[in-house]
Amino acid sequence: MISALEALECLREGNRRFVAGEQLHGVLTSEARRSELLEGQEPFAIILGCSDSRVPAELVFDQGLGDLFVIRVAGNIVAPSQIGSVEFAAEQFATRLVVVLGHSMCGAVAAALQELTHPSRPRSQNLGSILDRIRPAVAPLVDPDLQLSPEALMKHAVRGNTRAAANHLRHGSRLLEQLIQDDGLLVVAAEYSLETGEVVFFDGLPDAVA
Repeated sequence: MISALEALECLREGNRRFVAGEQLHGVLTSEARRSELLEGQEPFAIILGCSDSRVPAELVFDQGLGDLFVIRVAGNIVAPSQIGSVEFAAEQFATRLVVVLGHSMCGAVAAALQELTHPSRPRSQNLGSILDRIRPAVAPLVDPDLQLSPEALMKHAVRGNTRAAANHLRHGSRLLEQLIQDDGLLVVAAEYSLETGEVVFFDGLPDAVA
């Protein structure tokens, strides 16, 4: 299995192809590739991303079958099931890169901000559990003294929520903490731009590749 930094470069290169419209297309999902994967999988990166239909990780990073272990949930939140899924892939497949992938104009983040600034009717318990995990990361931004424009507030909230989720993975699991300390696991935060298609990695990067 490749190292975390090698995996990161693969994702960056794939996203450059995606933005440029130079995707590898059929080779990534060919019959030959499907046959190879009957023997098992070795995903080189774990992606915890939002369920938004506009942000499919395999397309955004121009990767194919068997390349990415993808976990998707509204607001790219971290709950026990997401931590367990990351632990499973990191331990089972020796995958050494975890990317928490947020995105611009995230509806779940917008809903959490709406609840803070203009509380409305009660949400369902299940939806409320998602917003409850986003709220602590964005609540400090809802401060009149900061005088943020709606656009700036949303941008800071998306990044704050994504950064908090990555930090939760780093420190919310003994297994992941041990892999980070002893075995080269890297957990980073990134943001996908709906406007440009570009992914920017902004948190958790080693100084040499930041």
